[in-house]
Amino acid sequence: MSPAKAKKTSKKSADAALDPALYDLIRAPLITEKGTLVSQHNQVVFRVPLTASKPDIKKAVEALFKVSVTGVNTLITKGKIKRFRGRPGRRSDVKKAFVTLAEGQSIDVTTGL
Repeated sequence: MSPAKAKKTSKKSADAALDPALYDLIRAPLITEKGTLVSQHNQVVFRVPLTASKPDIKKAVEALFKVSVTGVNTLITKGKIKRFRGRPGRRSDVKKAFVTLAEGQSIDVTTGL
């Protein structure tokens, strides 16, 4: 095998390691007051699907951002019943993941993937 082909296959295998389903697990970073406060403690807050589990979230963050994760805490915020144009409606439920990073590591959520 020529060196050019060897480089091509190694790059392809590195790209294959990033499963496209990982991008579905991390929907968006939550940039709120509480999210910026916990960033002082090496934590980042993400919005994730309701079906996402803690090991899945940890695997996705480590693969996409190339950091090591020490812990994941999740919570589900139940949707409120609000009025929209005089008629009652319901907000959807939201699951948040508080990801704790190892010492000295950080994620810049303002840049994106």
